[in-house]
Amino acid sequence: MGVSRRNLLTGAAAATAVVAFDPTRQSWLGHAAAQGCPGAIRIPRLDGELLFDAASLDVGATDFGHLVERRPAALLKPGSVRDVQRAVRFANRHGISVAMRGQAHSCFGQAQALCGIVIDTRTLDAIHSIDASGAWVDAGVKWSTLTLATLAEGLTPRVLTDYLELSVGGVLSVGGIGGAMNRYGFVADNVEALEVVTGDGCLHTLRHGDLFRSVPGSLGQFALIVRAKVSLDPAPTQARVYDLVYTDLSQFIADQRTVANDERFDFLEGQLIANDSGGFDFLLQAAMWFDAGSEPDDAALLAGLSPVATTTTDQPYFDWLNRVAAAEGFLRSIGLWETPHPWSDLFLDDRSVESYMRWTLDRLSPADLGFGLALLYPFKRRATRARYVATPNSRLVWAFDLLRFPFPDPAVIQALLDQNRELYEEAARLGGKRYPVSALDFDQADWIEQYGPRWRSFASRKRRYDPRNVLTPGQHVFGS
Repeated sequence: MGVSRRNLLTGAAAATAVVAFDPTRQSWLGHAAAQGCPGAIRIPRLDGELLFDAASLDVGATDFGHLVERRPAALLKPGSVRDVQRAVRFANRHGISVAMRGQAHSCFGQAQALCGIVIDTRTLDAIHSIDASGAWVDAGVKWSTLTLATLAEGLTPRVLTDYLELSVGGVLSVGGIGGAMNRYGFVADNVEALEVVTGDGCLHTLRHGDLFRSVPGSLGQFALIVRAKVSLDPAPTQARVYDLVYTDLSQFIADQRTVANDERFDFLEGQLIANDSGGFDFLLQAAMWFDAGSEPDDAALLAGLSPVATTTTDQPYFDWLNRVAAAEGFLRSIGLWETPHPWSDLFLDDRSVESYMRWTLDRLSPADLGFGLALLYPFKRRATRARYVATPNSRLVWAFDLLRFPFPDPAVIQALLDQNRELYEEAARLGGKRYPVSALDFDQADWIEQYGPRWRSFASRKRRYDPRNVLTPGQHVFGS
């Protein structure tokens, strides 16, 4: 598949330049083997590289979760969008699965393709243009890189995830959640245009229409995002951050509802924080963007709220956006960044959030998080538009995330994975949904429940845009 002559497939004897594919044995062939195989399919040339060495396949077999390993047959480092087209067209023709891998920050093999081709988009990392109409960027560009580039032009992405070292394509494929989505929806709701490759290997530039409305948040099931035009707003220079501490869950939830409903803050999130009794207190964390000389009205913003303690700080806007970088550095320093991460990510129904959280807090302790954290915060469902990011049918929806960094004891990891399933099933019983980056083994029956009435249209679009079911097998939406 466009293999450069230095790409090698090492076998039991000697390394051989790969020039063809044997569809009968599902194996790659060198010159001599291809000559003796009448059904061999010659591989077209690529601008990038198709790699078969053990180190490259190890990259394609892992993700941030370090819980599932599915080894691909090859790893593609594309040199162009055309390489993605060629790879998908080849895979579609011969029934090989394909997955797009950005920063691989999923937790349960979602970007893997067992015995297939993993496309590593880190080589597609160009920012093509930035202006008030948006930023055209390749799928492999990291949000940190894009944000710094837009800030240099006085602009900023409208909604960002808390961790900026994620790829644009990866975030848009799953939806993308963050503290600004109460006003503006998911990250995936804030794109002006897309370039995508559908399962037949065709390239489409989209600004409207069914495919444009269907791809964001659809888990790479219909098409692979190769470029996006990200919506931009004028950028502030400062963030004023309000940390409001609560000891009472009911008051914490009530105050979050208040500020979500009236949209008084630019940013809203909430956390569970360990207390001295071995349980949790609660932190409402909100922020307002501003420039010097136009400071927020603290009294108006905090009116009607009842925390037990409040702290207010100002910091540069980008420093606030990039606040997780310090935590990443610490976790790397103690060896927990590259260990298993049994994260749980759910969307909760507003009508049952308090009863669900009381049920959860009876089963959850700070020790279950290790060096991680737990997030709980609401957003308005009407602000979201991505068709296939499944959320509860309530006016407010609550993101509930257990971002666990435990010590890598296999028994502990398995217990936390079992707890993830228990937490999900109780949430689903109460109308909740899964946010699909989490460490939770989903089969097709789970996905049918997840999408509910939208399952039929989801399956119909899969048949239309990826008829041979080659795209993104790691989500297990349509089988393994």
